[in-house]
Amino acid sequence: MNKARGDRKLVVVTGASTGVGRATAMALVQQHGCEVIAVARNAAKLQELAQECAGGPGSLRPLGMDLEQEDAVAQVRQAVGPHRLHGLVNNAGLLIKHELGGWTAADAQRLFRLHATIPLLLTQALAAALQGDPPGHVVNIGSMGGFQGSVKFPGMAAYSASKAALANLTECLAEELKDRQVRCNCLCLGAVDTAMLREAFPGYTAPVGPHEVGHYLARFVMEGHNFYNGKVLPFAISTP
Repeated sequence: MNKARGDRKLVVVTGASTGVGRATAMALVQQHGCEVIAVARNAAKLQELAQECAGGPGSLRPLGMDLEQEDAVAQVRQAVGPHRLHGLVNNAGLLIKHELGGWTAADAQRLFRLHATIPLLLTQALAAALQGDPPGHVVNIGSMGGFQGSVKFPGMAAYSASKAALANLTECLAEELKDRQVRCNCLCLGAVDTAMLREAFPGYTAPVGPHEVGHYLARFVMEGHNFYNGKVLPFAISTP
């Protein structure tokens, strides 16, 4: 049975067309009855996801757009409108892999923009909408590659460094927002069976799939702010 619009908690999920983002968005709709604004470049896949979510207790609103475009943050803010926002999941990701000697400034700029700058600007733009009781929850999807002290891999220098920047940003945002009833945490994912992982590590078989991880993340979005703030948490059975 569908919840009435006013009874649904509103959550924005970026990178929602595939993998962990898709599974998280679906779990928020189907398991938690949320209204999800699903953001991704692939509008066709978002429409498919919306159809799969139809009839559930929540609803999914596709927002097909490229977060790298200049007006992307403004478009997301406009989609939220005057409504209370309960969660922001900064999940959109990009894989660029080069051995040392093959990196360009443009490669690094793209990775840092999508993995750190855009989450900063989205959180800043949506901070007022996230304020309230219960506190709004910003969940940044990091990587064990960016977790201090974890194993590192050749070819992943700029990717891992950009995820490390996201982890540090999480701690900074939690401090900035602690008096505004907004909480911010980062989950650093290990090996999850997604297209991005298979591209990064050909031949490696991950121990968990996006469906299981998405269900956990959805619950963390809804409940994690009760127990954590400013935390960078490893979330991994293994790394490749």
